[in-house]
Amino acid sequence: MSDKLMFFDTTLRDGEQVPGCQLNTVEKIQVAKALEALGVDVIEAGFPVSSPGDFNSVIEISKAVTWPTICALTRAVEKDIDVAADALRYARHKRIHTGIGTSDSHIKYKFNSNREEIIERAVAAVKYARRYVDDVEFYAEDAGRTDNEYLARVVEAVIRAGATVVNIPDTTGYCLPAEYGAKIKYLFDHVDGIDKAIISTHCHNDLGMATANTMSGVAAGARQVEVTINGIGERAGNTALEEVAMIIRCHKDIDIDCNINTQKIYSTSRLVSSLMNMPVQPNKAIVGKNAFAHSSGIHQDGVLKNVQTYEIINPQDVGIDDNSIVLTARSGRAALKNRLNVLGVKFTPEQLDKVYADFLKLADKKKDINDDDILLLAGADRTASHRVRLEYLQVTSGVGIRSVASIGLNISGEKFEAAASGNGPVDAAINALKRIIERKMTIKEFTIQAISKGSDDVGKVHMQVEYNGHIYYGFGANTDIVAASVEAYIDCINKFKL
Repeated sequence: MSDKLMFFDTTLRDGEQVPGCQLNTVEKIQVAKALEALGVDVIEAGFPVSSPGDFNSVIEISKAVTWPTICALTRAVEKDIDVAADALRYARHKRIHTGIGTSDSHIKYKFNSNREEIIERAVAAVKYARRYVDDVEFYAEDAGRTDNEYLARVVEAVIRAGATVVNIPDTTGYCLPAEYGAKIKYLFDHVDGIDKAIISTHCHNDLGMATANTMSGVAAGARQVEVTINGIGERAGNTALEEVAMIIRCHKDIDIDCNINTQKIYSTSRLVSSLMNMPVQPNKAIVGKNAFAHSSGIHQDGVLKNVQTYEIINPQDVGIDDNSIVLTARSGRAALKNRLNVLGVKFTPEQLDKVYADFLKLADKKKDINDDDILLLAGADRTASHRVRLEYLQVTSGVGIRSVASIGLNISGEKFEAAASGNGPVDAAINALKRIIERKMTIKEFTIQAISKGSDDVGKVHMQVEYNGHIYYGFGANTDIVAASVEAYIDCINKFKL
């Protein structure tokens, strides 16, 4: 059992399964490079058989990064493994991650099978994957609800078959920390040959215990943790990388080493949040905007006397600079470039010129420009290739009158205009847009979020639209919340065929 803890990041696989958070290949490469700089040991780059996009992303990420192991997910199916091996052909260090459900619920209802057949399929999948790669990880899906005695049989069988890592997922986030830790300990006590493989944790946050369960597993002997940036993932998410890394750093009595460069945590967090259009909740541990804020008078007094009275983490340890340069309309390109570099964003001189021009326009509207504003500007050029673009929007509204909006769209180079009224400025603007885009679309979800504070703040709008039986997700950001709403709606439209 090594005293080094391996970090297996699944932001680009499990994290990207969050509705509306899909990335294109270029964006995935950008995240993968940030993860490499952060010090992640293993990057799960995708599920190659699931789509051509995932297959291509695994190929390109394999080319783009150097030292981390690139991992591809499969089911215990030979075709899945064949495709994964093909996608990993350029990886310098490659791993196939295969597995099958082991809980009685999965065996009975998902596979209509029995325990013995599941072990046979698990062993066959590991042996087949070993034909392609030396590093094979096996996942026992829903291990959290699997009987410990049977789970030990499965783990022993796959290690004997050649698994180098065995993943014990709490797939539904059901386990209590003591229960999950006891499960890992049971395996160490009852599996012959367990020293020949690394035991890995993979905990979900359905009951808010993902990080606690992960640390309990580590205390019991697990030496790989499967995590995501900002804790993103299906349903309530996964164990947050930044939480585990900082627990290890803060608790000196945990005598475990890892490769994570914690000073890269904040910039990686903001990059993922920006590219996936997924805001970080203000009270999120480590990376939330309130993580180092103090509003209580008692707390403020204590911090002013000695910061350690209420802060166990130095903000600079996670990459937050207390003395960062304040950006205003008088800031030059050098200041903007420096801030982008801190946030992990690299631009060519031509790209920087465009972002700087947009920055000056925004700075004229806002007193303070924060990191989220900068990241929004950095990602704004992604809309340049959209076939439907907003040319202008004018809205008249007030108390006691019905709102009226006029709108101009550029659709593949052709100009269209329309006007409509509505129950409020956003409704009027959307109604005007619908007169041009004559399709039956229904808004299923509409969320507005202010980035910081103040009447001049940039507002973010996340929208979910149903069209032709499918759900599409859109995002918009603007100091004018009506314009942001229209941009989010147009973002949805650009994702389906007109």
